[in-house]
Amino acid sequence: MPTPSQTVGPFFGFALRFAGDADAVPSTTGGALRFEGQVLDGAGEPVADSLVEVWQGEQFARSRTDAEGAFHFTVRKPSALRLSDGRVRAPHLNVTVFARGLLRHLATFIYFPDEADSNQADPVLERLEPAVRETLIARRDGEILRFDIRLQGENETAFFAI
Repeated sequence: MPTPSQTVGPFFGFALRFAGDADAVPSTTGGALRFEGQVLDGAGEPVADSLVEVWQGEQFARSRTDAEGAFHFTVRKPSALRLSDGRVRAPHLNVTVFARGLLRHLATFIYFPDEADSNQADPVLERLEPAVRETLIARRDGEILRFDIRLQGENETAFFAI
């Protein structure tokens, strides 16, 4: 008989950290991009002590949120991906969110704001309503890219069963 699900967390950030965990590439690397964001609950309140992981290809970064729900990481923009059926996925990062109160981790994507044509033709984004699609596209904020993760409520980030 299967055992019942339990919520994920709390996370013991001191045990999950590793040197350079938030940096898939050093910030001095050519083409390095810094992402900053917050994990927010349905009321728009920060979710402290959650964990956000991003990866694509050989890049991997992990950031624990602070008391303000803030996270950051440094990556390079990945290339577009050609699928086996010939379609092309726009450059994006895979994202996994772990947070207290979730029964399972959440999976989503971050797309780049300077890839409007590629984003328009992306086979994942094209299946979403325009307002939902916007929840997956980072926005430029000076020298950084901003991507907030809203777990529920107004402007909830689109999550995927993967």
